[in-house]
Amino acid sequence: MSIEQIIRSKVSEAVQQLYKEELNPSSVQIQNTRKDVEGDLTVVVFPFLRFSKKSPEQTAEELGNYLSEKVEEVDGFEVVKGFLNLTISVSYWLGVLAGAGSKEKYGFVEATEESSQVMIEYSSPNTNKPLHLGHIRNNLLGFSLSEILKANGKRVVKTNIVNDRGIHICKSMVAWQKWGEGKTPESTGIKGDHLVGDFYVLFDKHYRQEITELIEQGQSKEEAEQNAPLIIEARELLRKWEAKDPETIELWKNMNQWVYDGFDVTYKELGVDFDKIYYESDTYLVGKDEVLRGLKDDTFYQRDDQSVWADLTKDGLDEKILLRSDGTSVYMTQDIGTAKLRYDDYSIDKMVYVVGNEQNYHFQVLSILLDKLGYSWGKDLHHFSYGMVELPQGKMKSREGTVVDADDLMVGMIDVARKTSEELGKLDGYSEEEALETFKTIALGALKYFILKVDPKKNMLFNPEESIDFNGNTGPFIQYTHARIRSVLRKAGDQDIDLNYELDKSLNLSLKEKELIKSISLFPGVVAEAGEMYSPALIANYVYDLVKEYNQFYHDHSILAENDEAVRNFRLVLSETVAKIVKLGMSLMGISVPERM
Repeated sequence: MSIEQIIRSKVSEAVQQLYKEELNPSSVQIQNTRKDVEGDLTVVVFPFLRFSKKSPEQTAEELGNYLSEKVEEVDGFEVVKGFLNLTISVSYWLGVLAGAGSKEKYGFVEATEESSQVMIEYSSPNTNKPLHLGHIRNNLLGFSLSEILKANGKRVVKTNIVNDRGIHICKSMVAWQKWGEGKTPESTGIKGDHLVGDFYVLFDKHYRQEITELIEQGQSKEEAEQNAPLIIEARELLRKWEAKDPETIELWKNMNQWVYDGFDVTYKELGVDFDKIYYESDTYLVGKDEVLRGLKDDTFYQRDDQSVWADLTKDGLDEKILLRSDGTSVYMTQDIGTAKLRYDDYSIDKMVYVVGNEQNYHFQVLSILLDKLGYSWGKDLHHFSYGMVELPQGKMKSREGTVVDADDLMVGMIDVARKTSEELGKLDGYSEEEALETFKTIALGALKYFILKVDPKKNMLFNPEESIDFNGNTGPFIQYTHARIRSVLRKAGDQDIDLNYELDKSLNLSLKEKELIKSISLFPGVVAEAGEMYSPALIANYVYDLVKEYNQFYHDHSILAENDEAVRNFRLVLSETVAKIVKLGMSLMGISVPERM
């Protein structure tokens, strides 16, 4: 039980004993005491005046006396203008430090066989283009959320749904047939997902030319978009694919495999993985069967053109198409099938979809449709909706080839990390191999932290140079502080200082030392809150605050040069514990922290 929980419980008890009134402990307001007055924690007394019928000062005095007598962790108190400032004993804070230091995964909860199972879907790429900056935010959020929920004792299944079928795939296939000249990743030396993406861009280029020509011949823009020869070819290829035409299927498999091989390289570089990958080509027929079942039992209805629809007007929405007039399925149909397969495969208690906020309506509809089909778990699905990533020069467009490619971005980040590190002399004395590995660690740490520190719901502007700043709220700043602490601990080891000893309870802690232990004590609560709020940003900003606190302590206090052995050893233990929590916190975001920098 944290000191805040202890105080809340005892204040509630005091109100009952002193004023004969019931008080819910959760309603007791506790704050960190202002730094210009004595104390560690402040109890806001004003809400209790209706019970005490006394002045704020008298009420605070009575509560302070009660807590001093009943709570061994309270060393003393001071009343300032009706606020009750409590001083917590040194032995309590040292106990917090010892507890944090003794646990390998301080603040984490171990999952058991009885723990609830959560499936988290993220990435969800199309096989017509490589992963881009938007996918990076998706993958990093999904992976981090998975790690945070694991740290909260959940059994987590990380899953991906690959959009490997549909008109967009057929566009790349048509372009390869017309202009590919038999090119492969092997023959060109081009990464497979990039090669297929190039053909997608090529299709769009020629398609736009055809539209322009048809408009010049007198067709409307809408007519031209429907009648352009290339789009007709793409639609025909989709019908052939659904009819399982052997030649079409073989081309589709080959081009998709090029993309999968490329994706695997990107995922590995980014440091994300999956427990199970689903493919829409396997799930869309399951969804189609579910829609036809819904049609049969009048959950859905069929229009004259044979298309199948769901009427959601009674749910405050509109009508939603589920099967086109030619019998082909839409994304919603596929998602219904994917959801059913997942619940068949796993005993999921919660399904979380990590998908951008432009799909808010889609998941609102999916939840209702699954419920209408008789799946009670449909109502409980959670859409982890996040904002878009933009660059200083504006939005990205896949069809026009103006996206920021994930692979190119990571290479560019490594170059920026190299340049910045060399200018600052951070890696002097490293071998070339060690330096390259550290550049990668810094670059990915910068990228991940810069993206994850932002509230997921907000749109964000990504600036590579700004993210690799060794000062300020950045990944490299945190990584460098961790490396600094590890350097101090190595030097202690060189001096044969043994840190496995009992902390001296008679120590006088400075304000900064006490503040640092307070920060350490907050970590389990932050991990729990991040799990409840689905927010990696809470972890990111906690770690930054902890590191800021440590750097102030480091600046103001000697460690290895301290003459008092007990104080020196305490500060080493404090430093070691901070480093451990920094490493744990960063691991929840998929970020590595180097031992040296």
